[in-house]
Amino acid sequence: MNVFRKVSTIDAPGAVAAAPAKAAVQQPGVRLPSTFSSLRHRDYRLLWIGTLFSSSGQWIQQVSLSWLTYQITGSPFLLGAVNGLRSVPLLLLAPIGGVAADRMERKSLMFGTQVFLMAITAAFATIIATGNAHLWNIIGFSLLTGVAWAFNMPVRQSTVANLVPREDLLNAVALNSAGFNVTRIIGPSAAGLMIAAIGVATNFYLQSLAYVGVAAMIWQMHVPSTERAAADTSVRENLVEGARYVWRHATLRTQITLALVPVVLALPYVSLMPIFAKDVLHVGAGGFGVLMAAPGLGAVIGTLTIATVGDVSRKGLVLVASLMALGVVLILFSQSTSFPLSLFLLVMMGACQMGYMAMNQTLLQLTTPDEFRGRVMGLYMINQGLLPLGSLLAGTMADIWSAPTALLAMGCAVLLLSTSALAFSPVMRRV
Repeated sequence: MNVFRKVSTIDAPGAVAAAPAKAAVQQPGVRLPSTFSSLRHRDYRLLWIGTLFSSSGQWIQQVSLSWLTYQITGSPFLLGAVNGLRSVPLLLLAPIGGVAADRMERKSLMFGTQVFLMAITAAFATIIATGNAHLWNIIGFSLLTGVAWAFNMPVRQSTVANLVPREDLLNAVALNSAGFNVTRIIGPSAAGLMIAAIGVATNFYLQSLAYVGVAAMIWQMHVPSTERAAADTSVRENLVEGARYVWRHATLRTQITLALVPVVLALPYVSLMPIFAKDVLHVGAGGFGVLMAAPGLGAVIGTLTIATVGDVSRKGLVLVASLMALGVVLILFSQSTSFPLSLFLLVMMGACQMGYMAMNQTLLQLTTPDEFRGRVMGLYMINQGLLPLGSLLAGTMADIWSAPTALLAMGCAVLLLSTSALAFSPVMRRV
């Protein structure tokens, strides 16, 4: 099958396709500051509110599941293993989820996965409430939720470009990230307080209720129909077609390869924060909590800044520059022994990370036509499943050398690889 049959405008390396013609249009009479301009589009606004519900539920789950696992097993190894298991379905099934997003009606797929998440979360809460929670229940629940997110994330990401016009796409992607990171700041601490006040089982019931909110938002949305992948071919053929399309497209190939850099070499810094809090900065458990919250604050600041600036030219340059800045900040943080300076650098780290991610996702959306967007986002989501591998690498390096030396080496690697991408990938300097 000729994968370039209707996308000749982007055959040339680095060229950027126009956003879908059926994207939502501005509603008259709606006035919002430029920072929130994409929220004037009703269907995107519903998706964004759903993101707040969804990410709140995810943070409740992450904290509650970790607490329950350690409470039942008392094993740090099993605690880490359960958290790692949540990424396995994303690593293995995200490309299949991307195929589903391109073959199926996207609203139905989003709604169906949310109903599934709501049902299994409520069932798991009942298991806990009746005193029947065991390690195998926790493992099964972690794997099932991972499968659901492997199908949900590509379709949610690929739908954004159909709900806003091209000029609002960067703003929409940035606001999506901002919504997630606002809940990242308050979600874990709120979940911990709720465990103490109402118990783990009730936390999971609340998470299930949050998914009801997501499903309600999706039910009200109108998602424009788009050109779909050929349904008369097998899923395997659709998957191969999508991978071949990415490989032959210089911009997409560079972006998806470059996306592995922060996941494997930068973001695992989070796993070493307890060491920095205890042995480097000497701030104890209270300081550890503040250190963990700082990147979330920076992420919100970074995404709101991007949302305010709006659409920019030379997105490829901004993308690589953000990644280079992330490497520099990581190097500086690794050498800091001052708590205030370390907090500032972590805020900067969160801002650089979100600047990179917002630009990368926007370029992916703009560069990819509707019929391939789900598969491209599915391949992009694989990198999220590699985060445990990066954490293992960071932990091994810290064990052999030290945590500061490990982060120093990781920051240098990020800086070297991003500089090489800028030097040897002219496509990123053009788009």
